[in-house]
Amino acid sequence: MVLVLGEYHHYRTVESIDKLAVDTAMGDTLKINVDFTFPHLSCSLLSLDVMDISGEQHLDISQNIYKRKVDEDGNEVGDIEKHVLHGKEGGKKEEVTGKDPQGAKTDPKYCGDCYGAGAAGACCNTCNEVREAYRTKGWSFNDPDGIEQCKREGFSQDLKRMGTEGCRMFGYFEVSKVAGNFHFAPGKSFQQAHMHVHDLMNFDVHAFNVSHTINSLSFGEPYPGMVNPLDKKVQTVGIHNEEVDTPSSGMFQYFVKIVPTNYDYLNGTLLKTNQFSVTNHFRKLDQSAGRGLPGVFIFYDLSPIMCTVKETRRSFARFLTSICAIIGGIFTVSGILDKVVYCGQQAIAKKMQLGKAS
Repeated sequence: MVLVLGEYHHYRTVESIDKLAVDTAMGDTLKINVDFTFPHLSCSLLSLDVMDISGEQHLDISQNIYKRKVDEDGNEVGDIEKHVLHGKEGGKKEEVTGKDPQGAKTDPKYCGDCYGAGAAGACCNTCNEVREAYRTKGWSFNDPDGIEQCKREGFSQDLKRMGTEGCRMFGYFEVSKVAGNFHFAPGKSFQQAHMHVHDLMNFDVHAFNVSHTINSLSFGEPYPGMVNPLDKKVQTVGIHNEEVDTPSSGMFQYFVKIVPTNYDYLNGTLLKTNQFSVTNHFRKLDQSAGRGLPGVFIFYDLSPIMCTVKETRRSFARFLTSICAIIGGIFTVSGILDKVVYCGQQAIAKKMQLGKAS
């Protein structure tokens, strides 16, 4: 019974077989799932940018990306901040959510000034819209107190709370399946003279503490047994004591090698996803040269080799064959033991009859 139960358990166990082949797929997209917590950077300062080697750029991504404030103890507070999204279902547009702490203008005829950054007749009713207009224009946004909308919403007060308020940024985005990078960094990003620039509003770059926790980072959908090496990874800067002395800020760089993976379930369902390996490097900012941007940078590249993981299970015919082998083996071994015992008894009895037992 023990052998039969063990064989049945082996029969019901699903095993995975790995195979490698050249990846010949073309035109696919890459889904990147992110969930990062920055305990010392407020949501109003944090932005996410994506760019690849083809030259395509997505600055300050808001589609399917959400933010939530984090207090000094690491607890999430307030509502999830949702930016303007253009959903795929019916092309619907979801409005910006969030609260104006000073009371927003409620006059339906109100049209805020864009301070020369917007197009003719354009309205900028919120501080974020003014910053977006500046970003589109390629202008530096360095005087929030001179902007009516930012003054009304308390933007400068948010800057003063920097370091005591954090942000959790999570969601997903899709990119072309080519090498590239994405990064979390403070300040609005824009293009200026063919260069990628972040507006840090005249702050010292060392004032931005980019300590972070990677709650999860994956490329594609999960499958059974999948391991993401960066999940739950914590990186800290700005610690100064007798035991630890880390820089006040810097660039965290993660170099990711993505391996396309097909997971073939037992029921025939095929899941196209990705595994990855990673190495990391911390770069201290060069204050004297004025170079470097504080933030978290993930550089990814794709392997030309595809891994196929297929779920398999032993056939029922093999299970029956094994059961028959167990039964036949037990009878054979029992017969051998019985023959040995019987012959031994006969030999002892014969000696006792001859008086040679002693």
